[in-house]
Order: sequence, then C-alpha cells, then structure tokens
Amino acid sequence: METKSPFLDTIFLLRKEECITLFSGLQQISPQEEEEAGDYFEAEFEKERLEFLSDQLSCNKEAAVWAAKVLYHSAQLYLIRENTEKNIEKLIPGFKGTRDISSILSADLSLRFLPQIIIALNTVDPEDPLIAMLENIMTGFHYSGIGYDLDLKDVNWQEELADKTYRKLYLERIVEKKDYKLAEIPFINKLLIAEFGMYKDAFWRELKTITEDHNENI
Repeated sequence: METKSPFLDTIFLLRKEECITLFSGLQQISPQEEEEAGDYFEAEFEKERLEFLSDQLSCNKEAAVWAAKVLYHSAQLYLIRENTEKNIEKLIPGFKGTRDISSILSADLSLRFLPQIIIALNTVDPEDPLIAMLENIMTGFHYSGIGYDLDLKDVNWQEELADKTYRKLYLERIVEKKDYKLAEIPFINKLLIAEFGMYKDAFWRELKTITEDHNENI
C-alpha cells in the first residue's frame, strides 16, 4: 500500500504492522492525501463495525482524518523539534467537530496508538509541553486512552456510557487493557461485575468488587 506519501504511508504501516516510520522532515499534508485517508478510514471503520454489530454508526471522516494528522505530527515531533514551537498548535489542533459515538470510534482508529507516543515523549523530556497537549486530546477521547493514566474525574459515566454499543466496547477495552483505575470506578465496576456474572474469575480474577461508598472493598 506504499504511496510515497509520508502521511499515508505512516498511517497504513501503523494500522497494518503497528509500527511507525519517522521521517527527517515535517511534510505538509495535501487535501488529496486527506481525502485518500478519509476513504481508507471509512473502509477500516466498516471492518471494525462488523465486530461490534451496529448498523446505527457510520465513520466520521472528519474525526478520523483529524486524529490521523494528530498522530502523524506527534510521531514526527518526537524526532523533529527545530523551529516547531510557533507551529505546534497548528500541527496538534483540538477537534472542531461534534464529539459523539461515531466521532469517538472514528478517531480511535488512530488515537489508540497515541498513548505509546506520549510515553516515548515522556521518556525523552517529562516537561515537554507537547505531552500536556496530547493528554488533553486523550482526555476528550478517553476511549482511546484506556490503559493510560488520564484525569477523568469530571466525566459523568452514566451519560458517557449511555449508548449500549459504546458501553460494550468501552468495557471490553477496559478488560483487554486491565485498566484497574477505570474498572474500580463504582459505576463501571458494577457494569463489569454484571457482565462477568458467575464467570468473573475467568475474565478478571484480581478485580475487586467496589461498593458505592468507595470505602469498602469485598
């Protein structure tokens, strides 16, 4: 699928092999590349949608391409920082569209890889301002950050997980990543324990059952 486009080649390789290519210069992404990326993510979204069995959700190309650009620029900024200070907010913009289930899942096609880049940046320089920018993005799209320690104290979980499809995917990823911090939030813990039923120990033996008052563990 090599295209000679650093942006597209990076995304294709990351999605296919879960590895990333770092280029020696920051390349501007053309409208044509964005369009091709949007078509690619639409196809990838359809593949994943078959797994979560919902015909109510469609790919939000805007969110998917935005997330891919954030991921691509973040990876390149790990290597290239000369003369980037003034442009960093243009390279890593916030999402301007509507945050809904479709945009969250579409952005996740790329943002699920972002925590690894944040960890790499933190290893080089824990004070790097780019880390805070990326963590702020992850806080808004925290489904992609499950397994990474984010400050989610302001999330209303009843509202956040109201959609059945999204709730199922969210809980499954918590289990996959063994994210104890999220799994021990009383509301989420109750959902998980109910899902596990009598097979809890088979799914997650070490997970505690949390009572609503936060003070007593069973």
